[in-house]
Amino acid sequence: MRATVTNYIEAYYTGNAARMAQTLHPHYLKYKIHGDIPMREQTGPQLVEDVRSGGGAHMAQAQRTEQVTVLDVAGNIASAKLVTPGWVDYLTLSKMNGEWKILSVVQRIDN
Repeated sequence: MRATVTNYIEAYYTGNAARMAQTLHPHYLKYKIHGDIPMREQTGPQLVEDVRSGGGAHMAQAQRTEQVTVLDVAGNIASAKLVTPGWVDYLTLSKMNGEWKILSVVQRIDN
């Protein structure tokens, strides 16, 4: 499960759309919370396109860090926390065909 989250963030950092797509559940949805800005949503296809367009590849190498914490695993459902220098993702994962896929993310943007 940790490997799926690591692949997710590394795909974002490197602009690897195919790798990103492999981490996502077909019903993936991200909720972005950024201060007083109205909450925004992002679907899986939108995220894959964002990554294809460069995603986080513009970020300086020193900023491309992450800390993954597994919060809970119960059967085919798991939760994790991903901390980066600019945001925190709270992820829900579901096991599909023996593989962990990211079902949903609530993202708190810090900067």
